[in-house]
Amino acid sequence: MPLMKIDLIKGREKEVIKQILDISYKVMLDTFNAPEGDRYQIVNQHEDYEMQILDTGLGVERTKEVIIFTVITRPRTQEEKQKFYHEVVNELHDKMEIRKEDIMFSLIENSDENWSFFNGEAQFLNGAL
Repeated sequence: MPLMKIDLIKGREKEVIKQILDISYKVMLDTFNAPEGDRYQIVNQHEDYEMQILDTGLGVERTKEVIIFTVITRPRTQEEKQKFYHEVVNELHDKMEIRKEDIMFSLIENSDENWSFFNGEAQFLNGAL
């Protein structure tokens, strides 16, 4: 059920974007115990001047390879969130050589009544899910 929005600067190849999606999906399944097929991912690509991602005073330098994950999901434990962040960063770094400093997350929590998958119905509330 998590909805994952991924913001990137334009220029990555289609296969690279697909690999980012596949890695983050697999980690989400494992860390949030979501069912297979629970895949909702949207990539937004921006011109480099459209993304100003500074370091909040932490001394981190970002490159044009920066990736911002916004994940809308049911409430998760602190442990689940931290494991998700850690595993996505490590997998993207290990498998794709993306700098860990270039990966940022924001999780937004919501509840079952905030979802309608089709037909204008709240499937979590009407018993369909």
